[in-house]
Amino acid sequence: MTIIKQGQGLAVSIARIILGIIFFAHGWQKLFTFGMDGVKANFETMGAPVPGVSAWFAALAEFIGGGLLIVGLAVPVVSVILILDMIGAIFIAHIDAGFWVNDGGYELVLALIAGLLAVGFAKQGFLAVDTYIVKAATAGKTAQVTPATVEKAGADS
Repeated sequence: MTIIKQGQGLAVSIARIILGIIFFAHGWQKLFTFGMDGVKANFETMGAPVPGVSAWFAALAEFIGGGLLIVGLAVPVVSVILILDMIGAIFIAHIDAGFWVNDGGYELVLALIAGLLAVGFAKQGFLAVDTYIVKAATAGKTAQVTPATVEKAGADS
């Protein structure tokens, strides 16, 4: 493995962990700081569809998804779920405030989506559980299709 590939893997891992911390913290805030009754009430005032369900979806997606990003497990799936969560945040909480984050706009949410797209569909590097799952799965498949196994299969038939 070249130094460039190692650097890319490390960069993706650092970005994924940072995004994970951000989402985990927001999920924690919803679940344990504001409380779900407060989050539901806030979602109601913003006009979220089915505020109770929307509030729980956002809280759990961010809390569990953030944790999964931190360890690097199911990163593409988690990224898609969090992107959907952020698209909801844009249209429910931020669109009326315009673009700029200091006005309550969707600037930061777009940056989070960009980060999720970049991290979610990249090779995860050595600091991700997904990397080792893929390696184990690939090793199992490779071991099944070797010249020795082909020769043995021919002899057995």
